[in-house]
Amino acid sequence: MADYVLFEEATGYALFKVGIKPEDIGSRLKEVQDAATDLGKFGKMVELVSFTPFKGAAQALENANDISEGIVNEYLKSFLELNLPKASKKSKVSLGISDKNLGQSIKDSFPYVDTVSNEGIQDLIRGIRLFGDKLLKGLEDGDLERAQLGLGHAYSRSKVKFSVTKNDNHIIQAIALLDQLDKDINIYAMRIKEWYGWHFPELKSIVPDNHDFAALVCLIRNKSTLDDDKKHDIAALVNDDEAVAENVIAAAKISMGSDLSETDMECVVELAERVVEITEFRAQLYAYLTDKMHTVAPNLSELIGEMVGARLISHAGSLINLSKYPASTVQILGAEKALFRALKTKGNTPKYGLIYHSSFISKAGAKNKGRISRFLANKCSIASRIDSFANEPTNVFGQVLKQQMEERLQFFETGKPPIKNVDAMNDALSRVKVQIDQDEDVEMIDEELSEEEEKEKKEKKKEKKDKKDKKDKKEKKEKKEKKRSSEDGEETPKKKKSKK
Repeated sequence: MADYVLFEEATGYALFKVGIKPEDIGSRLKEVQDAATDLGKFGKMVELVSFTPFKGAAQALENANDISEGIVNEYLKSFLELNLPKASKKSKVSLGISDKNLGQSIKDSFPYVDTVSNEGIQDLIRGIRLFGDKLLKGLEDGDLERAQLGLGHAYSRSKVKFSVTKNDNHIIQAIALLDQLDKDINIYAMRIKEWYGWHFPELKSIVPDNHDFAALVCLIRNKSTLDDDKKHDIAALVNDDEAVAENVIAAAKISMGSDLSETDMECVVELAERVVEITEFRAQLYAYLTDKMHTVAPNLSELIGEMVGARLISHAGSLINLSKYPASTVQILGAEKALFRALKTKGNTPKYGLIYHSSFISKAGAKNKGRISRFLANKCSIASRIDSFANEPTNVFGQVLKQQMEERLQFFETGKPPIKNVDAMNDALSRVKVQIDQDEDVEMIDEELSEEEEKEKKEKKKEKKDKKDKKDKKEKKEKKEKKRSSEDGEETPKKKKSKK
């Protein structure tokens, strides 16, 4: 059992000396368990040695983050140095802690302090937490609850805090919505083709594209009103293809479809308008996803493409999770069912999962698909780690990795040896350094230009001020001269009168 117990509270650190050490054998007895809920009995078991409060919420949050990561910061280290008895090789001190991860850090800082985190220590810490407002001196009722609530909110905010530009959660939501929109567009387009086919069945064979078909339904409406005057309007909707427009008009004249009532036609046209809106929104969402992938994971999107890269991030849960996966996991990511089925039936395991949609897999021959998928998963793992932990976002590594993939494909086809990994990475690093130097030069030029602009502004302000001062002085001088002249004019007639 430990000699001392370290208690981390939202208000500060407390060190308790264990007076009566409970036995491990009888720790599960009902009498012993009840003692932990009675202040009179529990107060004899522990004695407060020292309590050091935090100076503010910022310091409390900093210490909470360090404790959660198993780090002994300077504040905790100084607290333990001041309050723990000096330990030596012959007389060691045992310290009870709540988190095992903190034990190794304390051991590194204090070699002769043994850390204990067993069931008995957890019971003691539970009792200290229960009677904290009574055992800790200088605290009022409600102080601990308020501190715990404030620190809990601050700690949660610090954990979910992210960079606005490098947030991969938007990618996960966007790719999920994109897949859902594709399903919805296909279902609605199939329904509208079947519905409008009763009126104009030849149109779906002339214009197979879903968006163009829905746009033409909105334009044509009733096929009997279609004539050569609408030829240019139809051509504008089918990529300015006049041949398709002529075929549509010709098919409308000899169409075998039946007529629709105005009410039915309104329903069909309204559904077609919805399809057009959803398709246009899908195009906007794809452009947004592409830009977001180039911002968050530029190397991964450069290597394997925006859509496949986004699906990998979505399946892993986040870019950091994907970067933690080994290449063997990335290779079969998305094919978990096939993997477990193969393990259960003792058959062949899958060679690829989501990365099968990459163009590199389709380019490879049937014999080399497994090798290429393994090589591609390796490069994807490297690219995701660079994107996740690099300070400056750049797609240079993605370009180099993509070049390695192309050389590997050539090697399987022609036998030409590819570039070595060391040379490829050195080339990428040199290109990144050049890019950083160029960016720094541009920043320096911008700063110099901004300084020159500020100087020009100051000079202009000074010139305006000087002009204004000169003008004011001139006006004051003129006013004084006018005043003097008026005073002189008043004095002369008085003198004449006096002479008379």
